[in-house]
Amino acid sequence: MSVYAVYQAYAVREEREAVVAKEDETEEVSLWERLDRPQAAPRASLTPQRIAEVAVDLADREGFAAVTMRRIATELGVAPMAAYRHVSGKDDLWALMVDRVSAEMEPAEPPGSWRETLRAYAVRTRTMMVRHPWLAQLPMPLFALTPNRMAAAERQLASLDGQGLDVDTMMAAFRTVSSFVQGATQAEVALAQYMREQGWESPDETRRALAPQMRYLMETGRYPTFRRYTEAAARKDDAKWQFETGLECVLDGLAGLVERGGA
Repeated sequence: MSVYAVYQAYAVREEREAVVAKEDETEEVSLWERLDRPQAAPRASLTPQRIAEVAVDLADREGFAAVTMRRIATELGVAPMAAYRHVSGKDDLWALMVDRVSAEMEPAEPPGSWRETLRAYAVRTRTMMVRHPWLAQLPMPLFALTPNRMAAAERQLASLDGQGLDVDTMMAAFRTVSSFVQGATQAEVALAQYMREQGWESPDETRRALAPQMRYLMETGRYPTFRRYTEAAARKDDAKWQFETGLECVLDGLAGLVERGGA
């Protein structure tokens, strides 16, 4: 074996051992606790925040699949192992990405009533997910515990506090709004992605492509109400209106709950 090959094998082993050591060192300490600890001044090009910034930019431009530690290191002009000193693995990287974009949910104005606060949260979350469609592909965005996500949850729960609801009902109400937002927006993002994959550039082009299937189903006579919708609907392509109308239905339901003082 050549000296170069020996060196390469040693370097690979050293890198692997460094990763294992890093994982062992941080096994019981959360990412956010590590980041809150005082640290020596890092290189300006290599901080967890800078890594998250590059990762989000990559995902926005090229899709979630483009985000790898090697690619991030290349964009930053550092060795991959240097990045691993700040981000121990994919879970940390995803959490940093989610936290970075979740800062966009910070309200520009003081919160108002519980309904205004939850409505603003829902609208901002949809805007964030449409701007960063890769969020719908992450395996853990709904469960990511990050400072900015916790701050958003705190604002919503605080707006419901004092409305006569116990803490379990407050959380159920908040999660109901969150579930509607996630479900409705993921469907919107998935449709847009499917249209791009099929090369359909507009809703009309999409309908034309799907017309044979829809025509057959409607002509069976089994779906008269749906057929009436397809023929009379005026807001088929108004995703914002559809979202906000659905949101008002959810908030109306929560209003009844608040008026009763709980379930």
